Amino acid sequence: MSTTTAVANTWVIDPAHSRAEFKVKHMMISNVKGSFSGVSGTLAEYALQPSLGHVDAAIDISTLNTGDDKRDAHLKSADFFAVESYPQMTLKSTDIKKISAQEFSVTGDLTLHGVTKAVTFAVDGASEPTKDPWGNTRIGLSATSKINRKDFGLVWKAALESGGVLVGEDVQISLDVQFLKS
Repeated sequence: MSTTTAVANTWVIDPAHSRAEFKVKHMMISNVKGSFSGVSGTLAEYALQPSLGHVDAAIDISTLNTGDDKRDAHLKSADFFAVESYPQMTLKSTDIKKISAQEFSVTGDLTLHGVTKAVTFAVDGASEPTKDPWGNTRIGLSATSKINRKDFGLVWKAALESGGVLVGEDVQISLDVQFLKS
């Protein structure tokens, strides 16, 4: 391997300190937020060319939590995520662009509900590596994106008498992820 492609670091997501969150319009008047705690995956950095790095991540859909058990059960049902058939969503990066010292654009194939589409995340970080009290080296980053749920086959809807729909189509995604150097 040449020095431009040598792997500098490989990092593993720490699920205890990582979270994926979403928000979507409810009744066209306010946002409902939810989160997934079952985040796993890896990040490979390359010494001189960050664009050659890659991210592989998975989220356990069964860890969905919106703070309301009935809503969580509905979202996990066949009307939305169909957890029994599609227990995970995954992301495999296809392109990483360095925007500035701490900003990246990461495009990847997001697979959700059996559908794979290209999605781009705006990434803030990664932080400087830090040693934890147990001698592990850690980094953290945040990422955001927006998807249309219908693009992924999540098409359930209920019309409102006043016009509009019960659940919006656009879903904002935010990730706060901590990695351990492997």
